Amino acid sequence: MVPMKERVSPEEWQARVELAAAYRLVAHFGWDDMVFTHLSARVPGPEHHFLINPFGYLFEEITASSLVKVDQDSQVVDAGETKRVNPAGFTIHSAVHMAREDAGAVIHLHYAPAVAVSAQKEGLLPISQTAMLVHKHVAYHEYEGVALNLDERERLIRDLGDKSIMLLRNHGTLTLGRTIPEAFIMTYFLIKACEIQVAAQAAGNAELHMPTDAALKTTRQQSDGLPMASKVSWPALTRLLDRKDPSYKD
Repeated sequence: MVPMKERVSPEEWQARVELAAAYRLVAHFGWDDMVFTHLSARVPGPEHHFLINPFGYLFEEITASSLVKVDQDSQVVDAGETKRVNPAGFTIHSAVHMAREDAGAVIHLHYAPAVAVSAQKEGLLPISQTAMLVHKHVAYHEYEGVALNLDERERLIRDLGDKSIMLLRNHGTLTLGRTIPEAFIMTYFLIKACEIQVAAQAAGNAELHMPTDAALKTTRQQSDGLPMASKVSWPALTRLLDRKDPSYKD
């Protein structure tokens, strides 16, 4: 069989390498959920194809060549070692890629502190600088069961609106970006905000200190530049992977 790198465009191969890097980074930070949850990236070009993980692989095993390319009808266009994809992954990711042209990448996780925050009535609280930076970008979607029903796509997109972050109630997180690095940095800030909130609440009866309205307003304005943080952080993150295990590029 012709190696994957030789049968795709240079642009697609670059997307594959970056998405595989994102999978490895999720595993590195401990945000993965065994073989469950999923990250996807739009394939450059007019075909509306996207890349997603082969179902049954740990995130630390994902490589550029192993990613599966699917179309909007869940049909496999090209695959590495396996053609199996997570049906729930297709439901969630196809919805966002079909509805949002700016969604170059989508990350869905079940990280425990974020699930804990999604289950709280008030959701994410602006109690830390990190939370304030993402707060205005957050939407919410009610839990409907395991995402196997394609009818849910319409409601998910309605609830997402023009936001780049969504807390899936009692379920997990969804983040998107124009690029894979942008989606990853939004995920990083969201997860850090959730970790801080859960840690602060663990003090029990201690009353949380809320920032002033002026501080909230200022930080909301500053948060528009958050995706730009990926330009600084992504090269450092890929250097980390290269030192640890560069096989994600295979």
